[in-house]
Amino acid sequence: MNLKLHSQFTIHNSQLKLSGSKSETNRLLLLQALYPNITLENTSNSDDSEVMAKALNSQFTIHNSQLIDVHHAGTAMRFLTAYFAIQEGRDMSAVAGVVLTGSSRMQERPIKILVNALRQLGAEISYEANEGFPPIRIKGKKLTQNKVSLPANVSSQYISALLLIAPKLENGLELTLEGEITSVPYIKMTLALLNQLGIQTSFINNKVVVNSQPTTDNQQPITIESDWSSASYFYSIIALSPIGTEITLSSYKENSLQGDSALAKIYKDFGVETTFDHNRIILNKSTNCQLSIINCQLNSSPDIAQTIAVTCFGLGIACHLTGLHTLKIKETDRLLALKNELEKLGATVSITDDSLALAISNSIRQNIKIETYQDHRMAMAFAPLALKVSLIIEDAGVVSKSYPTFWNDLKNIGFQISEL
Repeated sequence: MNLKLHSQFTIHNSQLKLSGSKSETNRLLLLQALYPNITLENTSNSDDSEVMAKALNSQFTIHNSQLIDVHHAGTAMRFLTAYFAIQEGRDMSAVAGVVLTGSSRMQERPIKILVNALRQLGAEISYEANEGFPPIRIKGKKLTQNKVSLPANVSSQYISALLLIAPKLENGLELTLEGEITSVPYIKMTLALLNQLGIQTSFINNKVVVNSQPTTDNQQPITIESDWSSASYFYSIIALSPIGTEITLSSYKENSLQGDSALAKIYKDFGVETTFDHNRIILNKSTNCQLSIINCQLNSSPDIAQTIAVTCFGLGIACHLTGLHTLKIKETDRLLALKNELEKLGATVSITDDSLALAISNSIRQNIKIETYQDHRMAMAFAPLALKVSLIIEDAGVVSKSYPTFWNDLKNIGFQISEL
């Protein structure tokens, strides 16, 4: 499905309720599988969370092959690898194991660091094709080791995967992170969710400790905050709109666990004010951007890099974004994809392994087709540019990975969208 977004329209001052955080939902779904008395509210309606839920509820008897396909869901691949590693004796897993696979792109995304860490703990995992990459075969067993180390600058999903299963290990887990830590907020999110269940943890310097806790007596439903990554596209829309434009989003809280809540601070430089009102945020374009270049270190929130880069291009200002080394192993190589599509629109972009620099541009080309590379964030990050020029989003349905109602929500606030 290709969509044309037209530039001749006015944004309505609207209210939207966004689905629960994909990051929180997927962590809590795994914890719910480990502790079945947990109840969850406002779970994400994303494809990734649906894949996660189905895999956790599966009886692993698909034609006796026990094959679980997570498609493009990177979080599910990492979390489920750890989960199945401790599922001793479930159905046929002790004999044949569970084979965890995904899309062709998923089979190009590395899993070796996590597999090696789980093997240090005693897990039995083997590769079905290429060493270090899915598909993998996991034979669930009791893990008795409790100390493991891994590089600190890897995807935080590897780290969180280990922390989520830690309380179910006989001796808990002592995890040592070697070097500079990437995406600290996501690690802290995982620990905070464990704490909500009464599980004791500590995170001091580069050592994370999670105590063993076989059961939990948590009785209160856990309400999941809406997704800040999804909110980023509305921050971009407000930044590209005239002064006075306003959108209200729910449900959000000021003391968020999500690293992407840094948006509220970052987008002040674009003239966007964030007001927290009970469980809502009100976004208002209060002033025009006064800066000629935006510098952002995004180690803790790399998922909003695409949104920020497109916002800068739309406003005709330069940017230098760093801390982006994990973007090369996402749904696509996001740095290269950003460079390709921005340059089609007339931008001048340079990238390294962990940074993107955008030069000031005074014009944007009309009716350009934006390739999305099977990456939901490419589609959504470029959509706000329709406030400046008409453009075409190819394979627009890819947004269902994290935000299935995205295009309807844009229509509700005034975007003119037609299917080609």
